[in-house]
Amino acid sequence: MSTQINDSENKRSLRIFFLFTLIVGALAAAAGIIVGCSNGTSGATTTGMATANVHLSDPSTCTSPNGPFSHVYVTISDVQAHTSASAGPNDAGWVDLTPKLTQSPQQVDLLGPVVSQCFLANLGDKLELQAGNYQQIRVILSPTVPAGQGKGNGGSDACGSQANCVVLADNSIHTLLLSSEAKTGLNIPSGQIANGGFNIAAGQTKDLDIDFDTCDSIVIEGNGNYRLKPVLHAGEVSTTSTSINGVIVDNTTGKPVDGLVEIALEQKDANGVDRISMSTIAGTDGSFVFCPLPTGTYDLVIVSRSSAGVVYSPTVVTGVAPGQTISVVSLHALPTVSTAPAVLHGMVTSQNGATPPAGTVTDVQLSTLEVVSSTLTVTVPLVPGLSPIELSLTTSSSANCPAGTDCVSYDLKMSAGPVFVGAYSAGSIALTQSTLPASYIVDLIATVPASGGQLDCSPSELKSAALTPVAGTTVPVPTLAFAGCQ
Repeated sequence: MSTQINDSENKRSLRIFFLFTLIVGALAAAAGIIVGCSNGTSGATTTGMATANVHLSDPSTCTSPNGPFSHVYVTISDVQAHTSASAGPNDAGWVDLTPKLTQSPQQVDLLGPVVSQCFLANLGDKLELQAGNYQQIRVILSPTVPAGQGKGNGGSDACGSQANCVVLADNSIHTLLLSSEAKTGLNIPSGQIANGGFNIAAGQTKDLDIDFDTCDSIVIEGNGNYRLKPVLHAGEVSTTSTSINGVIVDNTTGKPVDGLVEIALEQKDANGVDRISMSTIAGTDGSFVFCPLPTGTYDLVIVSRSSAGVVYSPTVVTGVAPGQTISVVSLHALPTVSTAPAVLHGMVTSQNGATPPAGTVTDVQLSTLEVVSSTLTVTVPLVPGLSPIELSLTTSSSANCPAGTDCVSYDLKMSAGPVFVGAYSAGSIALTQSTLPASYIVDLIATVPASGGQLDCSPSELKSAALTPVAGTTVPVPTLAFAGCQ
């Protein structure tokens, strides 16, 4: 589908956060309402009831004019939670947090303007639910939208007859295809929830943030179709003092960078590697803000490119917590003789486990990792403004593929500069150059297409050897081959 629309909405956000404000009170026997319970396999339910408010919230990176999208519309028909980490989509015990959305789905622009503080919109009404340790959450999207429900309940459906679509910078509309989301929902398992689950004890007041990484969740298929491959995380947040904010300037001029500055907010995964949980583009005054945020400690990884094409060294600020302000972070431009980015060029192949094996399609999430010290490995974003979309790829059959495989090629435009690192402080951040030379590891994770994020292949994660970036030069990456894929 490729029609045209005219829209002057503010295009600030590039990802979505669902904030569930859970206000827990004493159980009233007269209420007689039990909305959900544990199935006994994990996450024991406690005595007490809670009230859930569901909101949507801000941050930003691939929105036009800095990225390919003007809007990303999805139609939400339900949000559910379960106390069991192993419960299937058809098992009993799922708590319906937004029952009215089932009859009246709401279409929301994930890149739309905020209406207050961090929030894009409200979903549903307050609802009581039983206290417990909720270890799965799922957001269910609708394949169709009722007439008049488009544009966040503002009427005049943004996607025509479709419930979910992307709008490019040229205002053309393209259907956003779903995988299994219409039936089973966008699942957030316990491994993608901070502390393994959201524990709601009787008498507590808590807030749960669901992080929907919009740009990383969209795959452009070989036939030009756009498909949703959800990337979601969750964690407890507070409705006060939840932001991390600051100002970024050029080290030489002391003024904001004349160009694009991308800031990635990262936390360690189970293997101790910093993974991006949020990213945003700094304003023209150098300022940025992340909100709302789960409690915990974060690292910031900053990459930049000036309007004249000068690339800056990656900068890492460690140990930042929600509620803290970073006064000034100074970026270091590369020397004038090496201002261009380095390009990492490689191919990913996939094949099934048959005898003999044959090519098969798989989704691939790419990350570029850099070892900053013996205790810190971070994910470094691509140089902003040079890549059309984030790193979600799909292998496909092609004459360019090695025999018996499907494949996809990639070009990663990276800074060739050394990393500068500094620990958080209330004043200006003192940055020092890493003693390790600049190098990158290409990291790939395979998932089953149309599965909602189920891991694929054996093993499901592959990494390249460390690669040395050279400014203005294409560095070949040895082919990374997935085997035993579905």
